[in-house]
Amino acid sequence: MEIRSLKKRSLKFLDILIEQKESIQFQMEMAAKFNDEMNKKHRENMLKEQLKAIQEELNDSEGGSGRKDYREMIEESQMPPEVREVALEEVNKLDRQGPHSSEENVIRNYLDLLTSLPWVKTDAKDIDIEAARELLNEQHYGLEKVKDRIIQHLTVMKLKKNKQGSILLLVGPPGTGKTSLGKSIAEALGRKYVRISLGGVKDESEIRGHRRTYLGALPGRIIQGMKRAGEVNPVFILDEVDKIRESYNGDPASALLEVLDPEQNDSFSDHYLEVPYDLSDVFFIATANSLRDIPGPLRDRMEIIEIGSYTSHEKFHIAKYHLIKEVLDDHGLDETQLQIDDQALETIIEKYTREAGVRGVKRQLSAVARVASEKIVLGKVELPYVVKEDMLYDLLGHEITRHDRISENNPPGVVTGLAWTPVGGDILFIEGAFMPGTGKLMLTGQLGDVMKESAKISQSLIRSRLAFNLKQVKFDKKDLHIHVPSGSIPKDGPSAGVALLTTIASLVTGHEVDPELAMTGEISLRGAVLPVGGIKEKVLAAHRAGIKRVILPQDNEKDLDDVPEDVKSEMEFLLVETVEDVLKETMGLDLPKPLFMEMGNNSLAGGAGA
Repeated sequence: MEIRSLKKRSLKFLDILIEQKESIQFQMEMAAKFNDEMNKKHRENMLKEQLKAIQEELNDSEGGSGRKDYREMIEESQMPPEVREVALEEVNKLDRQGPHSSEENVIRNYLDLLTSLPWVKTDAKDIDIEAARELLNEQHYGLEKVKDRIIQHLTVMKLKKNKQGSILLLVGPPGTGKTSLGKSIAEALGRKYVRISLGGVKDESEIRGHRRTYLGALPGRIIQGMKRAGEVNPVFILDEVDKIRESYNGDPASALLEVLDPEQNDSFSDHYLEVPYDLSDVFFIATANSLRDIPGPLRDRMEIIEIGSYTSHEKFHIAKYHLIKEVLDDHGLDETQLQIDDQALETIIEKYTREAGVRGVKRQLSAVARVASEKIVLGKVELPYVVKEDMLYDLLGHEITRHDRISENNPPGVVTGLAWTPVGGDILFIEGAFMPGTGKLMLTGQLGDVMKESAKISQSLIRSRLAFNLKQVKFDKKDLHIHVPSGSIPKDGPSAGVALLTTIASLVTGHEVDPELAMTGEISLRGAVLPVGGIKEKVLAAHRAGIKRVILPQDNEKDLDDVPEDVKSEMEFLLVETVEDVLKETMGLDLPKPLFMEMGNNSLAGGAGA
């Protein structure tokens, strides 16, 4: 207003207006940017709410509605307080994830596992012992001692109701019904049945699971089995536990120690789960073919029940009353269409299978059913089609097994031994011969180190016990060759010691050994005959081969209780304690026992201890 010139005053006024305009324009631009951000966030929130509403309407379990459901699922699962706290923390973490977070699926998978696992303890069901026994007898022929042992175990569980978990180990040859026994136990107890196969497992993570930080992490097989069961007290079968192998990924057998330890498995820790899980109510049943391949610490945690080989009589009844029905059902047939004669069934068992169990019998019966099905469908035979013994060659071809039979006589140096194999017992011919040489001992037939040592011990015992005959046989000028036929099959173990000793003694003395006499037993350098295993299988093999007399160690007398009575009634058992007893029974040699043998085992043991 103090400017008198109208021109200068107008220019000054225009400058002020321009500054004001620029200020207002800047404020408008800022307001517009702010409104755009607000509108964008508001739009996203609105879309999220609409998406959530749509997903709830469609019941989409993979959408955002799961975040609200997880809290309800956690409450419904009745988890322990410490586990519930971990689960709720994961839900809160899930709520903070963005729409495209890589952690979202990991958290969801973890919460799905937590909420699907059984956590609630159930009341112990009363066990009907009589019904359990009837069920076991109905589904399994034979195995009387095994079934009695299982019933005793169930009786203890019935009395001790506060803890229904247990750990059994069923050991026996393949095909003897170990897994099906576990299924029958589950049915008798009225519990869920879960089975996992551990054959060939080399990674510790298969048992304990992977850490969640790894891509594609999964819980271990134990937790996965519990999820499938849906109950805290299933019957859990750990199949082929002796086939676990250690590798650079850890030792799965060591991971099983916590699972199968009643003092620890109430808080089992899975790497994926990361919270303790109670396995104390689970009835674990492990199966194995051999105790030798199970680590000692793991074996000590289980109660062992041994299942022996089936006799031919037992196989016949199992096949007739169980396997034939299963095979007919599997092939869409019934008894009005196909029947198998008893004599044909016995021939299939004896000459077309070679096993301790009945898996091969079922396989051959299935082969018969397949051939018969074709003939029945094409109308080539009259119904019912009855399979008889003379028809087996056309149906199954040549006999595929050959059981060794004894000969009419054995020359000096040939002795019949008894051996145990994974498919049952068998007889074992041991042959020996002297020849000019320098005193070497040659062993052939794929013998293992233990069996070679038995041969060397036998040679030393013969040289020390049969001094009166050594003038005829100069060991320093003769080579001794011992051969065990079936050279393609590896053989090992100490139980051939008695047979090896008798072979050399027969060569030295020139005495023939009765071909109807078989023997088994371990020998020591002091001349004692020590007990061996597999007595039932060996005696059955001897009976099948026509053996009438069997030499056994004195300490194996109790094992004869496992041999069927019909077999024992047709055989004579000679129990021996020393090699002198063996030589007396085999060749009639009446040798005096050494002084230290007459003193007795107690005096010898005391001297060794001193």
